[in-house]
Amino acid sequence: MATPPPNTAAPTVSISKQLGLFVFPAKDQSTETQMKDEQACFAWATEQTGYTPDQVHVEAKQVQAAPAAGAVGGAAKGAIAGVAIGAIAGDAGKGAAIGATAGGLKGIGGSRRRAAAQQNQNNQAAAAKQKELLGNFNKAYSACMTGKGYTVQ
Repeated sequence: MATPPPNTAAPTVSISKQLGLFVFPAKDQSTETQMKDEQACFAWATEQTGYTPDQVHVEAKQVQAAPAAGAVGGAAKGAIAGVAIGAIAGDAGKGAAIGATAGGLKGIGGSRRRAAAQQNQNNQAAAAKQKELLGNFNKAYSACMTGKGYTVQ
């Protein structure tokens, strides 16, 4: 049995479709011409914006919780409150120890919540930046394709 020859045809994936754009060849350009024009406009838009849609996404700055700082602050506040409670109960030292432990745990939880909220803000900012970069790229790409005689939506 003969092995079929390898497929040597040029890729037929439209760059415009990958970008989510609709391009109409208003001057009856052939499919081959449109593919070449799309490649040229992709390169031009990259040059103009300094960005390509296949680049790694904008990374959100990673936030690390500082549990030690939260624990220390919380422990100090808890110890102060614990002394007062312990004094009423008859053992200020024991009250301070219990208060410090409870306050330390509360401080750790607060640090984690603040870190999670900050991480969420960073993720949203990165997503907004990614959207802005892609929008600018699509504007440049569309301007190029329009200049080459295509209708772009």
